[in-house]
Amino acid sequence: MTDKAENYNGSEKEAVSFDEFPNRERRDENGLLESVSDNSAADKELEQWSSSDQLPSFIGLRGQRLNVAVSIICGIGFLLFGYDQGVMGSLLTLKEFRNTFPKIDSDSHPERSTLQGAVVAVYELGCMTTALSTLYLGDKLGRRKVTFLGALIMLIGGALQACAFTTTHLAIARVITGFGNGYITSTVPVWQAEVAKAHSRGKVICLQGSQIALGICISYWVDFAFYFLDHGKHASVSFRFPIAFQCVFPLIMMPFIFNLPESPRWLIKRGFNDKAKYVFAALNGVPVSHPIVEEEYLAIEKSLAMENRRGGDKMDFRILGTQGEKRHFHRLCLAGWLQLMQQISGINLITYYAGTIFESFIHMSSFKSRILAACNGTEYFLASLFAFFTIERYGRRGLLLFGTAGQCLTMVALTITSYYGDPDIAEKHNFDKKGGAAIASAVFLFVFNTFFGIGMLSITWLYSPEIASLEIRAPTSAISTACNWISNFVIVMITPVAFTNIKNYTYTIFAAINFLMVPTIYFLYPETAGRSLEEMDVIFNQTPIWKPWQVVKIAREMPFSDIAKHEDEKWMARIEHEENVAEDKARV
Repeated sequence: MTDKAENYNGSEKEAVSFDEFPNRERRDENGLLESVSDNSAADKELEQWSSSDQLPSFIGLRGQRLNVAVSIICGIGFLLFGYDQGVMGSLLTLKEFRNTFPKIDSDSHPERSTLQGAVVAVYELGCMTTALSTLYLGDKLGRRKVTFLGALIMLIGGALQACAFTTTHLAIARVITGFGNGYITSTVPVWQAEVAKAHSRGKVICLQGSQIALGICISYWVDFAFYFLDHGKHASVSFRFPIAFQCVFPLIMMPFIFNLPESPRWLIKRGFNDKAKYVFAALNGVPVSHPIVEEEYLAIEKSLAMENRRGGDKMDFRILGTQGEKRHFHRLCLAGWLQLMQQISGINLITYYAGTIFESFIHMSSFKSRILAACNGTEYFLASLFAFFTIERYGRRGLLLFGTAGQCLTMVALTITSYYGDPDIAEKHNFDKKGGAAIASAVFLFVFNTFFGIGMLSITWLYSPEIASLEIRAPTSAISTACNWISNFVIVMITPVAFTNIKNYTYTIFAAINFLMVPTIYFLYPETAGRSLEEMDVIFNQTPIWKPWQVVKIAREMPFSDIAKHEDEKWMARIEHEENVAEDKARV
């Protein structure tokens, strides 16, 4: 039997035959010790690893269960994000809401649509501000502290929104809530990406993206449930409870955040090496002395070598604008532009204004508008789950291209159906309104959400931390998230004004934007599926500075390294054996 080792570029090293050494121990494809004579050495090693150390854990969890716990808490952060995005959409047309905040009543006074857009969109400015502040705080405080701070601020902001009685009060409260969400959305993806394994990272963060859609879905149904209270003595409950309900989510998150592991990459960067090894061991469900712990630790140490030569943890933000061997500026541009594309695709004209579109522009009844908005949110969530099952099979690029192409075609269809289904346009141009066209418009709003949920929703949040080196991962996440929020602000701000002035041609603008996204993604964005975070450094390093489009070809042709390809699989059999041994001993 002959085992051959290959270096990273695929060339073979000198072959070594184990047949020449009959008593030599070796490891099988799973990393287990083997011997041509017997398995005593392997058994002895497994027993030693299983008993030499107590298995590290957090709140009694380790291995896959601990990874799931981190994913759940991070997912609640995104669920909160989605809920806060969707909750205002159906409240804007409530009678009691308009009576309480008459300055943003665009139903009775269309000229107030600009102020309405500003009050709704000012939330994004708060998000952008704190997202940028994580340029400093992200690496200073760590992932858990920043996430906790964001949850606390969102709790305060949600309470202030719920008790608002003036437009100014509401706007200020939305800014404060945005401050909290900016911290969460710029930090949680990094925390999750740095804890998750390469083979499951895509699925894990796709599931988080689905939590955004689930949060939107919940907000629509809560709005619908309390719509029936929009009259009488306690009519204000119809909008105050849906706004206040968002406070439940940070209350769930906050007690658990500090009981879960910090990012091991951040711990190593800050010099907490023993803590990082403890986290690695807990996440893998093995003792600290296990070889996989040292392997993962050394992989991160290697990626930090360049940063240490530049001054360690003294972050020089000027390197974000440089290329160098790690191509920081190239990677920052890809991350920021992808986040911007997510928002200018047009998703938030539906997310924020679904109820308003159904009622004011498709001219459906208040009841039908709200139940359709709620169903739209439900379908959006279900569509987002498709990415969870397909992202590792079809890759990031495949789903992004599929989603943006579908979004473009859907916006074209909405332009046409909205033209023939709008009674105001029909009256102006002297033709009969087509009832079927209005129904088709409603259907295509569902279709757009389907394409977006499959493509842009989750991958945008996954991609940024995947392509950034450890040295600039936190600032890259901060800047790219800020790009998301500033473009989000613009879209939410102009949507009421655009529908008031150019009506169905609003969709035409977004159709053109989505059309341009397809070649942008195809020619400029490399595939990251299955690659370790450190392996992306090699791919960008081999990309010529003045030919950034070649990164796609290099990523496609470069063979997967053993570390990336077998980051978990090669230890899986041994870990399973150790867990079984530990459980047997615990029972005894």
